[in-house]
Amino acid sequence: MPTFILMGFRTIILLAAKLWSFLCYLLRKNIRTIIQHQTVRYDILPLSPLSRHRLSLVKRKVMVLDLDETLIHSHHDGVIRPAIRPTTPDFLLKVTINGHPVRYFVYKRPHVDFFLDVVSQWYDLVVFTASMEIYGSAVADRLDNKKGILHRRYYRQHCTLDYGSYTKDLSAVSPDLSSVFIIDNSPGAYRAFPDNAIPIKSWFSDPSDVALLNLLPVLDALRFTHDVRSVLSRNLHLHRQWLQ
Repeated sequence: MPTFILMGFRTIILLAAKLWSFLCYLLRKNIRTIIQHQTVRYDILPLSPLSRHRLSLVKRKVMVLDLDETLIHSHHDGVIRPAIRPTTPDFLLKVTINGHPVRYFVYKRPHVDFFLDVVSQWYDLVVFTASMEIYGSAVADRLDNKKGILHRRYYRQHCTLDYGSYTKDLSAVSPDLSSVFIIDNSPGAYRAFPDNAIPIKSWFSDPSDVALLNLLPVLDALRFTHDVRSVLSRNLHLHRQWLQ
């Protein structure tokens, strides 16, 4: 009898250990999804009559958005950075480049969908990427998700190759530089327009990243300014290396 009880106890312990291992596996596999899609709030409160009047006195502005390492991160077949832990991508793109089929595994920066939904209410959104159009267009389509908020787009052919890196001419997006600004992880991309830029840390895989959420308060306020440069020029110390 004691032996039978002992064997049953060992079986229960073994089953419990296997169940615990399986639960840990599921948690590790889905932790990014759980964190990234957690409920996030940024209350869009109705504007007061005074605020509505002030907003009516200024021009609606244009927000230019980079893609890679700003809104998303991707890698293609056979290329995985050693520092990036492979996880399930948010979506897969299949494109043909120079006659060769290429698969891109694309990961969305945490809270990017919520971010785009909010800022599209405040600004006219423009995508400006140094990537090839066949790839950048497909990524923008997935982020737009048929909402029509990312219909203006610029790609590698619209960039200027300067000292080995691609720069983005914001005057091509809007001749009125008082009402246009860019959010980009690469200071070199906007080296000619530092007063019209909001730098953001490059993103690759951190599921707890909240950089986009942290931008919402300043973006909420920036739309009330007559000239975005009056505010953004105060950020020059963040990208001074490109001003020399």
